[in-house]
Amino acid sequence: MASSSHPRDLRAELETLTTEAFRPELAGIDRLETLEIATLMNGEDATVPAAVAARLPGIAAAIDAIAPRMARGGRLVYAGAGTAGRLGVLDASECPPTFNTDPSRVVGLIAGGPEAMVTSVEGAEDSRELAAADLDALGLTDRDTVVGVSASGRTPYAVGAVQHARGLGALTVGLSCNAGSPLAAAADHGIEIVVGPELLTGSTRLKAGTAQKLVLNMLSTITMIRLGKTYGNLMVDVRASNDKLRARSRRIVALATGATDEEIERALTATGGEVKDAILTILAGVDGPTAARLLAENGGHLRAALDDTADAADATG
Repeated sequence: MASSSHPRDLRAELETLTTEAFRPELAGIDRLETLEIATLMNGEDATVPAAVAARLPGIAAAIDAIAPRMARGGRLVYAGAGTAGRLGVLDASECPPTFNTDPSRVVGLIAGGPEAMVTSVEGAEDSRELAAADLDALGLTDRDTVVGVSASGRTPYAVGAVQHARGLGALTVGLSCNAGSPLAAAADHGIEIVVGPELLTGSTRLKAGTAQKLVLNMLSTITMIRLGKTYGNLMVDVRASNDKLRARSRRIVALATGATDEEIERALTATGGEVKDAILTILAGVDGPTAARLLAENGGHLRAALDDTADAADATG
């Protein structure tokens, strides 16, 4: 069921939002030279990282709550409408090739479904019930995390997703670009990145979208670091699904071990192309099956598996 707010009431509400504010000093932007507009836009974009920096403690706290739930098999679910929903779907879709996650572990929900990625779906963002139905289709549990994403912080789909998820015992995060938003208030962890009025009035795919992308990058990337998907700053769980990624896999093993090309090829062959396993066979001097066992015993954390082999060597030495 769509929201029943009167258009006049909604207009009054939008006029209170920072992301919708009109900037009279930019009223003549269409008269400027192209380079002048580009310079203005670049200057606006340069303010976004500082707005994110102001909320880093809250972002870190959310990640520290998400990671242990995912370690127990939970999922990270983004829910939003329009640009916010598309950014969530984008971040989710990049986790399998980057971190070798199962596609079901990080999920992007957009109001109106896949069709809404490329076109507007009438009324979808106004439905809390649609958000609840989309989450129910996933069989949400208390190990899961739902991140509602909305520039305004009032989008019914995003707010409804967070409220429904919280009612089911899931961890919730509300990512907004307005202070005092209903979305942040509804979530366990409210993250409000206040980037100010847009260059084009109300066009929240600009600074607000950039801020959301930066925060989503942090949520997924740092969570994956906490889950052992990296070794240092190397993507050791990369999925080698094409020639570029296969070359990257070999380079990652080389950077982690300093091994020769021949040693790297032998290690990757012995481990079925698994980068973490190959690194462990080289650095710890173990065979493929032993590397797989050690990683399984350490929850997939390569550094912990290496520490185990070092401890074992010390004990026998």
